[in-house]
Amino acid sequence: MLRKIIRGIFNKSGYDLVKTDNGLINGLPADFDEPTIDTYNKIRLFTMTTPERVAALCAAVNHLVRNNIQGDFVECGVWKGGSTMAAIDTLLKAKDKSREIYLYDTFEGMSEPTEHDKTFTGLAADEMLGPGNKQVAASNWCYSALEEVEKNINSLNYPASQIHYIKGKVEDTIPQTVPQKIALLRLDTDWYESTAHELKYLYPLLVPGGIIIIDDYGHWKGARKAVDEYITSQKLSLFLHRIDYSGRMAIKH
Repeated sequence: MLRKIIRGIFNKSGYDLVKTDNGLINGLPADFDEPTIDTYNKIRLFTMTTPERVAALCAAVNHLVRNNIQGDFVECGVWKGGSTMAAIDTLLKAKDKSREIYLYDTFEGMSEPTEHDKTFTGLAADEMLGPGNKQVAASNWCYSALEEVEKNINSLNYPASQIHYIKGKVEDTIPQTVPQKIALLRLDTDWYESTAHELKYLYPLLVPGGIIIIDDYGHWKGARKAVDEYITSQKLSLFLHRIDYSGRMAIKH
């Protein structure tokens, strides 16, 4: 009765009351399985990506293991190591310790953006990030020291000898230090120049059946531009699956 009265009041003003179902259980999408929830809860303090992107990463790792897609894991743009931790935790649950893991980051905060780097709303990256000391954890420049990242990742007890930390701008460290075969390629350096460089040198190393994940395609116009240009210039028939408003993933033919 009370609901009808309230609804009638809203109807007179041209509005309606509709019961919504946002599909969440305890703040996470209802279709997440228990292993994914467990992994997300372990790493959520060490990542800025959404639960959907973490779940997609876990699903990608499981797909590679289940289908015996050989190759190493590469992540460009590591921050505190949360996404790598999600991948490692999923590997450990699948009892796969065979992968070498290559992590590329300055470990000194984000590199400088260029004029190509704007948010999806058109706000320039340097304006959004603002001035300040990059080497402050609370800054917008995503600073996390190498020692902190190592500590976070090592907490999962994956073989330390198989985790390679490559410090510096990707433009300076790639392709000097790269694996021979990549099964999972995750790009999360935000900017046009770094993303274009990563695609040029790393995508050719992605094995058929391997998976590429681009964290910033929807959020940063520079990352989108780099990806779109590479797909066009290389004449790739690559379907970019939407994970959420920003993340995209694809399987290499």
